[in-house]
Amino acid sequence: MFKLKKNVAISESGFLFVPSTGDSFSVNPVGITIIHELQKGSAEDNILTAIAEVYEVDRNIAEKDLYDFLHKLKQLNLIENDNED
Repeated sequence: MFKLKKNVAISESGFLFVPSTGDSFSVNPVGITIIHELQKGSAEDNILTAIAEVYEVDRNIAEKDLYDFLHKLKQLNLIENDNED
């Protein structure tokens, strides 16, 4: 399970800010949904369900969007995997 790093702040409008580096990012509505689910500690399957239901898309599309977004967050060092302990 992935979780947002503690040093990442997010606004309701989808603005991410990392105070330690000064980096900031803007995310789209699907990204906001994913971030909120990560903050709640939702499992990937629950995040997929949320995306599919909220945006009324096929689960395969939701899965691609989720994994693309998680990959980008990981590249930017904004998330960590709980299973890596």
